[in-house]
Amino acid sequence: MSRRTQNHNIYTASIQYRYKAQDCRILAPYFNGIIANATPTAEGAIEIALHELPVTIFGSSCIIIGYGRIAKVLARLLIAFGAKVRVAARSHSDLAWAKINGCEAVSINELSHYLCDVDCLFNTVPVTILGEEKLSILPRRCLVIDLASKPGGVDFEIAKTLGIKTIWALSLPGKVAPYTAGEIILSTIMNILTERGIA
Repeated sequence: MSRRTQNHNIYTASIQYRYKAQDCRILAPYFNGIIANATPTAEGAIEIALHELPVTIFGSSCIIIGYGRIAKVLARLLIAFGAKVRVAARSHSDLAWAKINGCEAVSINELSHYLCDVDCLFNTVPVTILGEEKLSILPRRCLVIDLASKPGGVDFEIAKTLGIKTIWALSLPGKVAPYTAGEIILSTIMNILTERGIA
């Protein structure tokens, strides 16, 4: 378990300890907004791939690291485009769901075995997964799109040295679908106010 995940679990537990369980429902609209943002983020990642890849997404070999909310939407879109999608994750349940949803599922511990022939790699894990060892395996044609929040999951300096094109695609919803992103924020705020009996 990463330090980030441990901190999140501790923070969540502290909220549940301080407040009654029913009071924690005010957080639900916020999390709904986070989930809704997965769609414009995934669509933005696809847009980047369409512009930057020298090949079509159809028939291309893609790897997604992680299988959270963004990765789930992204995998569905890539499969719809006709890509061969492989998901690398730690959780056995994530791997099972990825397989059920039409992806090839591999343990993140075995990721290195699958990096030698990939056209596009999407990272969604905010921990440095792609260091020198793994980046050196990637073919130089591979496009790496990092969707993770800071600190990201790629050693960008090493990637640059190796000549691997890497794009750190932060804040995609507001860039690729600003109207939708605004609607999501508005909906989230209104839901929170409704939950609190204000609106």
